[in-house]
Amino acid sequence: MSIGWGIIGIGRHSDLKAVPAMKLAAETKVIAAFSRDRERAEAFARKHGIQEAYDSLPDLLRDPRIDAVYIASPNFLHAGYTRMAAEAGKHILVEKPMALNVKEALEMVHVCRRNGVKLGVGFQLRHHPGHRKVRELIREGILGPITLVQGQFFYPDPRGMVGLPQRPVLSEWWDQPELVGWSYSIMGMGVHVVDLLQFLLDTPILEVAAMTNGQRASQPLDDIAAIVLRFKGGVIGTACCGRRVPDSENDTMIYGTNGRIALRDTARENFGGKLEVISSTVNLEEQYERNLSTLYKLQVEAFNRAVQKDEDFDASGVDGLRIVEITSAIIESASTGRSVKIDPVHV
Repeated sequence: MSIGWGIIGIGRHSDLKAVPAMKLAAETKVIAAFSRDRERAEAFARKHGIQEAYDSLPDLLRDPRIDAVYIASPNFLHAGYTRMAAEAGKHILVEKPMALNVKEALEMVHVCRRNGVKLGVGFQLRHHPGHRKVRELIREGILGPITLVQGQFFYPDPRGMVGLPQRPVLSEWWDQPELVGWSYSIMGMGVHVVDLLQFLLDTPILEVAAMTNGQRASQPLDDIAAIVLRFKGGVIGTACCGRRVPDSENDTMIYGTNGRIALRDTARENFGGKLEVISSTVNLEEQYERNLSTLYKLQVEAFNRAVQKDEDFDASGVDGLRIVEITSAIIESASTGRSVKIDPVHV
């Protein structure tokens, strides 16, 4: 059974990454696209071979051919669009960050549960085969007790950086604190690092301490951040993110008493990179050929299976809620200069 999809939010992310990948995904039909600008919706539909273009979201949600929606709208619209889609009986894959705050994220989980629909969050890095292999190797104990984990996600911004090639900058709403969620680099990149580290260890984060160049009256939005994480069981981690560095290599390191695992440039939107494992029992190296569509294709196919088989999606709404709790604590820590313990809300 193919899953019919509606696209809510037809900006750069949908245009260049998500929708081209969905067109390659198995058992996937992209039925319709929505924009409040009718001409823009029609142009997007023509470009991607999509059947319908809507300038009314209620009309799209009434389309019986649509089983699920992909929400890639600006962050501040995620909660409202999720509520509308859930009440229309559509399954939902929403881009990260899931919501601006914990209250919104919790309401999104609850409205989807009340209406019996799946809620997934776009943490595509969970679907990288290298990341999934590392998660299993850690479960098998090949490193011994884990002692330290490190992750970074940088996405260079050409504004004010001499010598960088000109690349598209983020949409203007990313510069407005109340629309983006009161953080620039953490909401855009840090969420991926934090989610990936927590996913690999399969262990919750209990406390954070953060330093940024933002979260103050003169500069409310950060564009560089360094975060220390304390996991349940005592493992310490670090996460660095930002757009004011010239590098775009995004590495992850996991250290244990019996060895280490290095993920070289796998923590990025493009599929690819390298896995290196050095331990007392396992030594291996794998290379992944770079491809822009692969991670998003794997993500959509996994969501399709969750709908078809009525199973949990790998990055559920509750997973997204937990990351919102962590990012909210990170922003609080950066604002106050104190470490913040995380008290998960009951779902």
